[in-house]
Amino acid sequence: MNFLLLFGVAVCAVAGALVAAPKKIDMFGVIVVAVVTALGGGTVRDVILGTKAFWVTEPVYVVIATAAGLFTFVAARFVRFSWSVMLVLDAFGLAMFAIVGCEKALSLGTSSVVIVLMGVVTGVAGGIVRDLLCDEIPLVFRRGSLYATAAFIGCLVFIALNALNAPEPTARLSGVITILVVRLAAMRWGIALPEFVVKEEN
Repeated sequence: MNFLLLFGVAVCAVAGALVAAPKKIDMFGVIVVAVVTALGGGTVRDVILGTKAFWVTEPVYVVIATAAGLFTFVAARFVRFSWSVMLVLDAFGLAMFAIVGCEKALSLGTSSVVIVLMGVVTGVAGGIVRDLLCDEIPLVFRRGSLYATAAFIGCLVFIALNALNAPEPTARLSGVITILVVRLAAMRWGIALPEFVVKEEN
């Protein structure tokens, strides 16, 4: 069992449930959003790669996501969670899922380009579906802080270290830390890519 993936599933499920909270939906809805957030990115990746969805092979991930969503639903009645908490949890989920996605693509012998792309897809797809279900603009499309770009940079670090024959734990940890640092720094200081602006006619 991949414990990095296991932790990522739990963290993303909690983040998904917190996004759903302000929408005043019932317990079932919260759990659905939590599970979709936690499993969505990996499912999209596996479909693209033509493999069986990871949670079909190991249903424990569905159980963990459901339990984390239910826990958050109950805990939120007694503990106040701020939006910043959700963003930090989401950053951790992004970092872990992106590198897990890279490792899955790497294990299938795909090219470096595909490995990086699958890492980014794994990191962001679940959050996109979550935000759409909650009628929000997906975080990946919001200007003001790096999201998919953070995943992209971390995946490049992972691939570079792998190409240099670095130990797998070193490459994995370096990729995760890179994504976290870039994402959290972007959130803290509002670092963003240039905005697309069309010059108006005089």
